[in-house]
Formats: sequence, C-alpha cells, structure tokens
Amino acid sequence: MKERNAALLLLLTSVIWGFAFVAQSVSSQSIGPFTFNSIRMMIGAIVLLPIAIPRIMREKDQKDYWKRTLLSGLLCGSLLIAAAVTQQFGVAQSGAGKGGFITSIYIILVPFISVLMGKRIERRTWIAAAAALLGMYLLCLSSDEGIARGDLFLILCALLFSFHIIAIDKVGKDVDGVVLSMFQFLFGSIIAAPGMIAEAPGMDAITSAWLPILYAGVFSCGIAYTLQVVGQRYVRPSHAVLLLSLESVWAAIGGALLLSERMSVRESVGCALVFAAVIAAQLPSRKKER
Repeated sequence: MKERNAALLLLLTSVIWGFAFVAQSVSSQSIGPFTFNSIRMMIGAIVLLPIAIPRIMREKDQKDYWKRTLLSGLLCGSLLIAAAVTQQFGVAQSGAGKGGFITSIYIILVPFISVLMGKRIERRTWIAAAAALLGMYLLCLSSDEGIARGDLFLILCALLFSFHIIAIDKVGKDVDGVVLSMFQFLFGSIIAAPGMIAEAPGMDAITSAWLPILYAGVFSCGIAYTLQVVGQRYVRPSHAVLLLSLESVWAAIGGALLLSERMSVRESVGCALVFAAVIAAQLPSRKKER
C-alpha cells in the first residue's frame, strides 16, 4: 500500500475517533461509563471476529502464540478499558470538544514516560510540553473554582492512554494486530462487566443510547482500530501520530455541530496551544527517521 493511501486511512481514523466523543457525550445522558464501554467493546470484538478467526486458525496449534496473544490482549485490554471508562466520566462532565483536546496530550506524555525506559527527550518535546501545560491551564482552570472534576478524569485518561500506546508498541510486534485488537476489546468488555452490573442499566436506557453505542462499537472500535493497525504499517511514526492527533479537532467540530457546545475565548486559546504543542512534538526531526 502506498504511504499516501495509508495516510488517508489514518486521517479517516482520526475523524471516526473525533466524532466518537460526541457519541460518548450523548450516551452519558442515558447509561453509565461501564455499561457504555462494556457493550461497545463487545461489539468491537464481534466486528473483528470474522477477520480474526482465519488468522487464529493458522496458529491454533502454537501454544506459545496463544500464550503471547492472550497475555498481550489482557494487558492492552486492561489499560484500554481503564482509559475508556475514565474518559467517559470526563466527557460526560466536560463535553466532547474539551475532552478531545485534553485527551490528546497523551501524545506528549508518551515520550516522557519513555524516559523511564532509557530514551532521551528532544528539546522540542520539552518546549511542546511547556506549551501544552500552558494550554491546559487556560483550558482547565477557566474559573476561580480550580480545575473541574471532569478535567481531572480526562487528564488521568490521557495518562492511561499513554501507557496503552507504550504497551501496544512493546507487545504488538510479536502478535497479529487484528487478533490483538479483538482480544483487547473482548477482555476490556469482560473487565467492565462488573461495573455495568453495578450500574444496573435498564433495557430502556440501553435502547435509548443504541445509536452512539453502535457507532462507538462498530466504527470507533471495530473499524477505526483496524484502520490504525493497517495504516501505521506504511506511514512513518511521526506522520502517523500527527494524523491521529487530529481527532481533537474533529471532536471539537463534532461537539459544535451536533451538540451546540461552545468554548470561551480563554478555553479556545487553551485548545489552540494544546493542539499546536501536539503538532510540534510530532514534526519530523532533522535526523532521518529509522
């Protein structure tokens, strides 16, 4: 596949993920975060099942393959559901547009977490982090009451997504990407199930949120994550993350068009700074990428 076509797949992924924030915001009016994410991840696993089964059958007698795949799926699924549920709490309180920009700081957090693994941080990453910190201040501390509870959930969500990305990077090279995605959704759904039972959603509540659940399950989980796996095989890492980071912009557009969300001038400036920081952190360095 040509890099240009793969880049278009990643751009489409960012659009799907961006508008998923709208689905999360709408569903929060009817059902809880555990219910929403448990159902949508099960849908995502089911959507990927027809693609995953032939790949699984090729390795059905390989015990090492199964052990490696299941452990990887459990690790990634645990981190993903923790991030998704936390994000749902945040979006429900802070809105889709704001949620998209705060969540996007995971792109800046990843390099800093990688320091613990012996990697160096470039000067521009430090500058981008400082700009993001200022943007977060304007975005989250928009009143004298201090940082809002929803924003705290979103910051924690960004941290959890950072660990999820690092985990995918470490274990994803040794297992099939589609199979890994299916198992992480399956395990994520199972892990969230006790929370869904505690929320005790009525069938009327679930059916009233069927459209956002279906969108998040089929498109955000099943399709978008698959497009990400395929697209990242042919696009340089810095370009891939740059394209995927546009989800924050699409979240703001979706929130404005579909939910009539509006941000203050201060919050808009904060969003602009966060987005500029994310872009700056991912621009290609002078050294050729390996």
